[in-house]
Amino acid sequence: MEELSARQKVILTLVTHEHIKTAAPIGSRSLVERFNLKMSSATIRNEMAALTEKGYLRQPHTSAGRVPTESGYRFFVGRLVNETEIPEPTKRKITHQFFQMRNEVEQWMRLAASVLADQSKAASMITAPHLTKAQLKHVEFISTSGKQVLMVLVLVGGEIRQRLQSLTEPVSQQVLSNVANHLSNLFYGFTVEKIATNRSRLSSELERTLLSWVSEEMGQVETFGSGELFLDGITNVLAEPEFNDSGEARKALRVLEERTLLNELFSNTVLNIDEGSVQVLIGGENEWDDLSQCSIVLSKYGAPGVAYGTVGVLGPIRMAYGQTISAVRFMSGLLSDMVSQSLFEDQIVSSQEVES
Repeated sequence: MEELSARQKVILTLVTHEHIKTAAPIGSRSLVERFNLKMSSATIRNEMAALTEKGYLRQPHTSAGRVPTESGYRFFVGRLVNETEIPEPTKRKITHQFFQMRNEVEQWMRLAASVLADQSKAASMITAPHLTKAQLKHVEFISTSGKQVLMVLVLVGGEIRQRLQSLTEPVSQQVLSNVANHLSNLFYGFTVEKIATNRSRLSSELERTLLSWVSEEMGQVETFGSGELFLDGITNVLAEPEFNDSGEARKALRVLEERTLLNELFSNTVLNIDEGSVQVLIGGENEWDDLSQCSIVLSKYGAPGVAYGTVGVLGPIRMAYGQTISAVRFMSGLLSDMVSQSLFEDQIVSSQEVES
């Protein structure tokens, strides 16, 4: 894109700012009246025409005002100096709510999604923390009917997995509970590889069978690449004027509902950035057609090299970027603190059990 003059930068910033607020094309006269500019309407019209030629603005209809293009929004986001910070009392209140939940990871995710949707006025996307190497924390086996058993697997870091399996013959709940306790104590903190090298410590065929279920599920966790997805605020997006057209609404919903699409999005963007950094995708960045009318703000949280999750917001390309970026960054930092503390507490418990 061509370099802009100082005056063109000001006009592009103001057009983008006003369009984000109003969702309407912005004309030269409205800029003069709104900001008391020391330029004539004719001068601003000429500069807006130049910005249109350079690809930063477009004119939806003849004789209408201008709206930013993807390049215009990218320029605007790059010039954001002062993000709209969440008020300190609100930050303290949110932080207190999280620490009241202690290690209830699922509640953290639901609260994070709710807070982020409220702060951004858009749709939030949160994935549960996912270990780069799955480590066993606790397992339960619950007899359901006949030979069927529900395995509930809890990993270090709080990720929970469930799987329904079948035994060759029925086993009582008492026996299943005893085996679960034995495996949880014996293999606490073990990875898949470490479990495999210690299988000889088991004496019964039932224990070895149930342990194989645990190993297989932990292997699936490592292969999958991200934890459970939590969504909130979808109605915020559908209420925006850009999505009054049912076609655009369906595209936005498809992005939020199709996990494979989100996994591709996360793996190509947020997984390649550092924890706490924020990435902004505008209009699909010419890669995702369904996002042509959307922008996404993403960040990664967690403990570097140990566990990570994704924090994101999806909204119209006309979203309030300053407010949204600030909210995503705050939530990323808060969740990183929660995950690090949870892992630290798990390590303390593990060392105490080893000593005992």
